[in-house]
Amino acid sequence: MDGSFFFFMNTFGKSHLPLLFHAQWQRIRKCTKETSTLICMKTAIFIWHCQWKGCRVRGGGRMECSWKTVLLLVCASLGVQYTAIRTLRDSLSGPCQGAYRCQSRHLRDSRWRTSCDDSWLPMASPRKHILLFATTRSGSSFTGQLLNQHPGVFYVFEPLYHVQQAFTNSSSRLRRTLDRRALLGAYRDLLLNLYTCELHFMENYIRPEPQDHITSSFFRRSSSHALCSPPVCSDGVVAAASDPPDETWCPKKCGALNLTLAYMSCLSRGHVAVKTVRVPEVGDLRTLTEDPRLDLKIVHLVRDPRAILASRMMAFSDQFRAWKIWNATGRQPRYVDLSQITSTCKDMAASVETGLQRPAWLRGRYLLVRYEDLAFNPKDKASEIYKFAGLEMEDRVRTWIAKNTNSNASSPSEWNYRYSTTRDSRVTAESWRLRLGFDIVRTVQNLCNDTLALLGYKQVRSVAELKNLSQSLVEHRTFQPVT
Repeated sequence: MDGSFFFFMNTFGKSHLPLLFHAQWQRIRKCTKETSTLICMKTAIFIWHCQWKGCRVRGGGRMECSWKTVLLLVCASLGVQYTAIRTLRDSLSGPCQGAYRCQSRHLRDSRWRTSCDDSWLPMASPRKHILLFATTRSGSSFTGQLLNQHPGVFYVFEPLYHVQQAFTNSSSRLRRTLDRRALLGAYRDLLLNLYTCELHFMENYIRPEPQDHITSSFFRRSSSHALCSPPVCSDGVVAAASDPPDETWCPKKCGALNLTLAYMSCLSRGHVAVKTVRVPEVGDLRTLTEDPRLDLKIVHLVRDPRAILASRMMAFSDQFRAWKIWNATGRQPRYVDLSQITSTCKDMAASVETGLQRPAWLRGRYLLVRYEDLAFNPKDKASEIYKFAGLEMEDRVRTWIAKNTNSNASSPSEWNYRYSTTRDSRVTAESWRLRLGFDIVRTVQNLCNDTLALLGYKQVRSVAELKNLSQSLVEHRTFQPVT
C-alpha cells in the first residue's frame, strides 16, 4: 500500500474515523479553499472507499485492502492532489486568472469585485514579447521609450532590479558561481511571468513586501505609460508630454501601484516589452527563446565601450571615482578597477558573436542595434526595430522621436536627471570624445580591442584625432536580423 496512507492513518488514529466518515463531503469542499486541509481530503476519501470496498482494520490500527482497492485509492489520491494544486494556483494568480474575463469565483470576494472590468480584458494573451537586452549606460532608456510610446505595448523598465536587490540583501556570496546561476534562474522566471502578465510574481522580490497586492516600491514606475494610465490610474490621469523627467510624478498622481490593476492593464494590451541591463549574455536567454509559450524578440542594443565608460563616470560618480581622478590628472590610480569596463566588453562581444553565428534558437528572434546608428538615423532605425518586433509605427511614436532627438535640452534639470531621454541624439552619440582624456581612451582601446573591431568602432591614435568630431569613429555596418 502507498506509504502516504499509512502516514495519514497514524496521524489521525482510530478516534477520528467516525468523524471523517460522516463529514467527508464537508471536508472535501473545504479542501478546495484551504490547501492545509489536503490531508483531510485524502483521509476522507480513503475511509469512504475502505467502507465500501471491504478494507479491514487489523490490530495496531493497520488497514488491509485488496490490490484493486489500493489501485483505486492511489488514483483518487493523485486526482485530489492535482485538483488541490490547480485550485491553489488559481487562488494565488489574482482575479480572472486563466479566463481573461471576470466570471470566476473571485467575484464573490469583495476585494476583487470592483477591480474586475471586462472592458479591460481581452480574450487572448499578449501576442509579442519583446526584450530590450543591453548594458548599463548604453542608451537603453531612450531605446526603451521607443517601445513605450506604442499604445499597444505594456512596457516595464528594469523589473530585474528587484530580483538583484533581493539576492544582494540575502547573500554576501553573490558573485560566486552558485549564486550567479541562482540569480540568472530567478531572472528568467520573472521574465517568463511578466510576459504572461503574472505581475503578482514580482511580490516575491519587491521590498518592502506588497500588502494586498499594493506597493509603493516599484522601480522606475514612471517610465511606463501602462503603469501610469487607466486602469492602473484613475480615469483621466495620463502621462502628459509636459511632465518633468523625474521618478516621482507618477506615484504622486496615481498613488501606490495596484498589481492587480497592472495585471489587467497588461492583459488589455497586445504586447509586452521589458528592458533589462542585468542579464550578462544573450546565451542566458536561450530557455526563454525556446519556450513555446512565448514569441520572444530580442533587441540587442550595443554602444561604443568608450562612450559607455564616459557615461558611467558621469552617472555613477562614487563607483567610478578612481576613473574620474585618472581622467582629471592623467595618471592612473593603482586602485582603479579595470574590470568595470573589461567585463562589459567581454559580455558584449560574447553575445554579439553568438548572434552572428545565427544559432537555430535565435533565428527570427535576434536583432543587433548599435546605439550610434539609432542616434544618427532615429526614424529609420526605429522603423527597423518596430518591423522586427512585429509592431506598426504609430504617429505618436514618430512625434516622440522628433521631439526627443532634436532637443538642445535647455533645461538643466533634464540633463541632471540620470535617465533623461531628451537630447540632440546626433551630438550626444560621440560627445564622449570631448570628455575622456586620451590616456583613458588608449587604455580602453587596448582592453576592448576585439569588441571595438567586432562592432565597427574605429580607434584613435592621437589627442587631435580624438577631439576631431568631424570624423566619425563609427564605421558603416549593416546588421541584419538573425533568420
